[in-house]
Amino acid sequence: MRQVASFAFVVLVVWLGWQILSQVAVMRSPAQMVIRINPASPLVLGRAAEAELGARRFQNASALAAESLKRAPFNVRALRVLGLATAEEGRPAAANEMLTLAGNWSLRDDPSHAWLVQYRLSRGDFGSSFAHADTLARRREDLHPQLFQFFTVAASADPRAMASLADVVGASPPWRYAYLYQLNQSPTGLETASNLALALERNRTPMTDLELGYLYEKLLGAGRLPALFELRRRLNRPQAALLTNGDFASATGPKPFEWRLFDGAGLSAQVMPDDSGESALRVEYGGYSYRPLAEQLIRLPPGTYRWAGRAHSEGGSPSEGLSWAISCFETGEKIAESASGELPEAWRRFSVQLTVPAQRCSAQWLRLLPEFRDRSQPAVVWYDGFSISPSS
Repeated sequence: MRQVASFAFVVLVVWLGWQILSQVAVMRSPAQMVIRINPASPLVLGRAAEAELGARRFQNASALAAESLKRAPFNVRALRVLGLATAEEGRPAAANEMLTLAGNWSLRDDPSHAWLVQYRLSRGDFGSSFAHADTLARRREDLHPQLFQFFTVAASADPRAMASLADVVGASPPWRYAYLYQLNQSPTGLETASNLALALERNRTPMTDLELGYLYEKLLGAGRLPALFELRRRLNRPQAALLTNGDFASATGPKPFEWRLFDGAGLSAQVMPDDSGESALRVEYGGYSYRPLAEQLIRLPPGTYRWAGRAHSEGGSPSEGLSWAISCFETGEKIAESASGELPEAWRRFSVQLTVPAQRCSAQWLRLLPEFRDRSQPAVVWYDGFSISPSS
């Protein structure tokens, strides 16, 4: 807890100091000169109070700010300076009341909110601390790196902070996607993102399929398969099954456990209604690509299985050169393959027996692979009704 508070204090106080100095720097004349010209102006008194605060003359800052408030009671700048000076004089509780009022008067008063982030965090009030950090993040994109790191460090260091982080992120602020993206770029961030996904699932705005799919992909790319499968199990997204969406009815689950379809020059794979109006996978292939046209990550425990589906060619077009394969994630070894061959225009079923080895095959890729040819031979093939079941 102390480490978290210290981190927040260093980050935000450094920024706060810069903020105050930058405001003082824009003054066109020294405070002492301006105040002689117009000593009754609340604006001039407030700017002079800021200058004294920046020079660390806290008593002078307090006196000038108090005088400015007498002349203009709803003066946010003067109230903020008075609060910051009061804090520097060793009265944080009184400063908290002043700066809370200043923050309530203006969501744009960044120094007040920055101080409140640190003060509320030091007292273990994560909800309020994160709320003020959210106020800063909504306005100041340049502060996102520091604020995002603050969220992550706090949530990693204290379990109580995760619920507050889920509340803030669950409100779908404008910076939500940017923060989730940044989380997925480091091992520590991936762990925090996984815990946040679980917390958000109980919140009003769970991770979208796109957000969750990106997290899944990053865990997969980092080789953290146990963490990936445990997160999927606990979220039940997509629902537990040996194969997801085998009938291509609703491609709404998070990838890579949902179909990823590819298109490009000379190839296309898309889900669309067939002649009967039912959804199916339609594939066009021109003959000049090694790239997979469709893929899905599956998890078959060691054992023997039956993989089945159905296919047909469109309009009598040639259908050779396409094949489905199941291969081990760790080694790339193919454990099952089904070539399309020559297909009729009517649906034809196929089935393949496969055995998943006990070693180095904790997950598998199911992929539709093209065969590279030296000439163009367009093929249009439909696939549907995929299933995988344990073999008796």
